[in-house]
Amino acid sequence: MDKIPVGVLGASGYAGRELCALIEGHPRLELAFATANEQRGATVRIRGRELTYVSSEDARLGDAELVFSALPHGASKEWVERVRSAGARAVDLSADLRPGNGCEGIVYGLTELTRSLVAGAEVVANPGCYPTSILIALAPLFASNLVADGATLVANSASGVTGAGNSPKRELLFAEISEDYRAYGVGNEHRHTKEMRATLESWQTNAELVFTPHLLPVARGILSTITVPLSRKLDDPLSPWRDVYAGEPFIEIAPTPPSLREVAHRNVVRISATPVANTRAPMLLVTSAIDNLMKGAAGQAVQNANLMLGLDETAGLPA
Repeated sequence: MDKIPVGVLGASGYAGRELCALIEGHPRLELAFATANEQRGATVRIRGRELTYVSSEDARLGDAELVFSALPHGASKEWVERVRSAGARAVDLSADLRPGNGCEGIVYGLTELTRSLVAGAEVVANPGCYPTSILIALAPLFASNLVADGATLVANSASGVTGAGNSPKRELLFAEISEDYRAYGVGNEHRHTKEMRATLESWQTNAELVFTPHLLPVARGILSTITVPLSRKLDDPLSPWRDVYAGEPFIEIAPTPPSLREVAHRNVVRISATPVANTRAPMLLVTSAIDNLMKGAAGQAVQNANLMLGLDETAGLPA
């Protein structure tokens, strides 16, 4: 069976390398090019293949049917436009085209929630890792009108250090993060907050979101805990997720709060929910876990690309 050529812009970053590895193991995709400007000419070994990076300017965009852009925020939008001009489709992993960032009419690739739109899209904005862990976990509660009117949702998320990219930074040195745990982007001003607020607004809710990210001394994974005021008490706290996500290949409903070990190197969102005791009004604590480089980045990007190319949505993805 003929394979479909795809390209990766920004292939030397953590998400870019994960993309190249997924493409190498994909039954229907083949890598046409992989770019890395600072490492152009360098050869790396990915899944047994010797891969030589080229500069973005030297990439033959027209040789690919679809291009993944894992370029830095602020630089990716221009290259997505070049990809489209070359006649290829694009999945953008940066924040440039996501909701809340000034771009309209771009399909937002929360695959389980926008599957039909993704399938017919020429360009898809791949969601951020934190929004994936939070919005996928919250969606069934809004779909079932279970969130209290005017509620304030409090989401605390802890991420491994690969979420910060691989550019050298003093605060990400081993000696700085080991045996430590800290919040950052405090005050509800993290970049991903705009993306999540815009998505909540599209759901026509007046709920507020307070989001605080934390840095874990691990390589990969995100664990989110979200406190949700409810409109009514739930006899079965997991029923909204069972109803909405029945049959979803990459959603797992867990009877107990998930851990990062359960999702590492897998393209899944693992979700659990627990009633909050000793409160005047009903509340639910929702917990979700993802691998930030898989379902939070490269895995979801391939999931979206599969749909865009008319392939089996699960092809090449570890569940």
